[in-house]
Amino acid sequence: MNATLNGGYRPLILVAEDDESNFKLINAVIGKKCDILWARNGEEIVKLFHEYKNKAEAILMDIKMPIMTGLEATRIIRKENKDIPIIMQTAYAFSSDRENAMGAGASEVLVKPITLNLLRGCLSSFLPKLTWN
Repeated sequence: MNATLNGGYRPLILVAEDDESNFKLINAVIGKKCDILWARNGEEIVKLFHEYKNKAEAILMDIKMPIMTGLEATRIIRKENKDIPIIMQTAYAFSSDRENAMGAGASEVLVKPITLNLLRGCLSSFLPKLTWN
């Protein structure tokens, strides 16, 4: 668990997102309550996970990214850590995308565009100490 100097809970969230505008939206939605580290592709998120695996409390993972997909990165991370919440994001609403993501080890799958309430609610379900008020 991470804490600020005033005792407020600030979990470290790793975000894998290749689109800068999508990352800025995520940062705007959760950045005031969470510490965020940004990876622009699957390879970078795996490196960030290795570097911060004892501090990170959740991962937001885009499915479609360059170099290494979110599905591949999730499989690698799941070999080392079965418990960290991995919330995958996809622009596609096909049931096969959800099935593939869950099969790779996703804890939850959200369809873009992701709303403020949906993202915050999903994070809160995995990190009950996280409050948004």
